[in-house]
Amino acid sequence: MTVLAASDQLASPGARLRPSRDIGRPGEIRQDFSDILRLVRPGSRVLDVGCGEGALLELLVQQKGCDGRGLEISASGVSICLARGLAVVQGDADRDLVDYPTRAFDYAILSQTLQTLVAPREVLIELLRIADRAVVSFPNFAHWRVRLSLLAEGRMPATPTLPHQWWSTPNIHMCSLSDFTTLCRDLDLRIDFCAALSTGKPPREINPDRALENWRAESALFMLSRKGSPPHETQEATAQKGLFE
Repeated sequence: MTVLAASDQLASPGARLRPSRDIGRPGEIRQDFSDILRLVRPGSRVLDVGCGEGALLELLVQQKGCDGRGLEISASGVSICLARGLAVVQGDADRDLVDYPTRAFDYAILSQTLQTLVAPREVLIELLRIADRAVVSFPNFAHWRVRLSLLAEGRMPATPTLPHQWWSTPNIHMCSLSDFTTLCRDLDLRIDFCAALSTGKPPREINPDRALENWRAESALFMLSRKGSPPHETQEATAQKGLFE
């Protein structure tokens, strides 16, 4: 009998992608978590959509004092979150975000989940309806390693950020950094912050319109808001501003 590797386990569409470096242990810092923690202001109302086993949500509650809520499609993920004392309900982002009131949250977070959604465009619209700002991270399918793998082998690539085989992946709508930036422009959303994430390197703030970044970023993290919203300042920026006033 063939035994599947951990990264090859069958995953249903809509399930949260959980790379091997994110195993959901309490307090674990995944690569994109540090920037998300820096962006979210203390005491904010936060909804983590596709929260998995609650690693990020737990950090937001404990380290930032957030009123944190979670939405997770898997029953096992919800059970683990509840065991951690987190306020998480089972639901599908593609269907259930419409049930949340408008502007019920300060931030809606979609961390490494966008590519698993059936209707990512509609979900993005819903995120900016129910929250003042959306924080979204996803693997960049135009990264040079992905391009090289496709060119050299002619097969769907397997990389640290895309570890699944084509027949077992939960990813159904892969996109590039340029694709996502274009979608934000089409929806008339403002990009307040963008960072490139690469394995083993610290997050790096970038201009997503630069063509070179579409080659360099393994994953990308965006903070978005509706045009006309007040500018966003992190806690660190606010504190630094106060020193000079």
